[in-house]
Amino acid sequence: MSKILIIEDEGSQRMLLREFLEERGYTVDEAETGEEGIKKVKKMAFDVVLIDIRLPDISGIEVLKEIRKINLEIKAIMITAFQDVKLVVESLKNGAFNYLVKPINLEELLINIRKAQENLRLEREVKVLRTIVRPERLKGIVAESYAMKQVVDIAIRVAGSSSTVLITGESGTGKELIARLIHEKSQRKNGPFVAVNLAAIPESLIESELFGYEKGAFTGADREKPGLIERAHGGTLFLDEIGELPLPLQVKLLRVIEEKEIQRLGGLKPKKVDFRLLTATNRDLEEMVKAGTFRDDLFYRINVIHIHIPSLRERKEDIPYLLEHFLKIYSAREAKKIKGFTREAYELLLRYHYPGNVRELENIVERAVVLSQGEYITTEELPLSLRKEIFPQEQEFLSLDERIEAIERSIILEALKRNNWVKTRAARELGISERVLRYRIRKLGIQENKK
Repeated sequence: MSKILIIEDEGSQRMLLREFLEERGYTVDEAETGEEGIKKVKKMAFDVVLIDIRLPDISGIEVLKEIRKINLEIKAIMITAFQDVKLVVESLKNGAFNYLVKPINLEELLINIRKAQENLRLEREVKVLRTIVRPERLKGIVAESYAMKQVVDIAIRVAGSSSTVLITGESGTGKELIARLIHEKSQRKNGPFVAVNLAAIPESLIESELFGYEKGAFTGADREKPGLIERAHGGTLFLDEIGELPLPLQVKLLRVIEEKEIQRLGGLKPKKVDFRLLTATNRDLEEMVKAGTFRDDLFYRINVIHIHIPSLRERKEDIPYLLEHFLKIYSAREAKKIKGFTREAYELLLRYHYPGNVRELENIVERAVVLSQGEYITTEELPLSLRKEIFPQEQEFLSLDERIEAIERSIILEALKRNNWVKTRAARELGISERVLRYRIRKLGIQENKK
């Protein structure tokens, strides 16, 4: 059972927390001041520390900083009697696991401690795995939140199997990164990793791109061309946006999965192929099966193992680390010595809801780094659309591109609402294909809301 340290100057509060936790089997120690708490951390290994933000000698944030210098593994839960956004943001920025507001809800405290325990367990598992595999294998994946640590943990555990994996999640959450992680941890890591975004290929070309063709198979086929499935032989085939695959080709893909062989367009003999199949989608395939737009037999074939990546809104703990991660990348690329964000810019970035998920956050940081002229990124370097969403009262004028984007978003939203969010009908009304409509919805970050 975890060892917990309570750093709290109120004696009655310490006693209440200690008795509650000891009754549930935890080993608990306590400290009345910040300095006393730091000394105890130096002498004993604790898993979780509860820290009052306002202590009589030094601030709880200073205690947090010192404790993390001693032991980065410790999970700190901050406690405050004040709903002070700036202090909470600062504590999270400095590595706090979470925070609770007084009067403490004991059941909420228990849930947070259990999450911290699980988070710590996953971190230790990943550390062990990093001693076995090359450290750079996890490069590009920021997984500090409990939710993302679970995703990475599952991905690493399934990597050694040959089962098909379906990765779901909103656009921009990092589905391809998880697919690459599975490939790089698998026995096929020395083979090719072939990533195919089906939504990016015109429907008329998908078949020839996937299956390849022989010379003379159709007008313009002046040479033979191996398909993408064939190129994945000995490695991993990652089919992104699998929900965009037309029904006739779903039948062909199912046959490839079952028979482990393909037939090029215009070819007479099938070719044996050996690959591990990973797929991804931001669509609800089960609903598509019910609607008859996705084959149920193919769905069950690709959904052997399901990994769902939560949206950035569901794992806000990752935002500070993602900001730091991309700031380092783009500062180095632009040869700029940017130390960080101003407090105002940082708080704004933490409050934003990121409809485009990690991809949108990365784009925002890249833009800010390119525009920055000082040591710190300010609110002026952040997109005006973001600032206006957080602060609607801001009276600056939108650029021409931003005005066009706002008008387009409004038109599409109105069409979706009029058609009860049925995209087929909305697309017909707008005079565009459903595929184009889905692309515009993703690009504009429109979130479905049927209320």
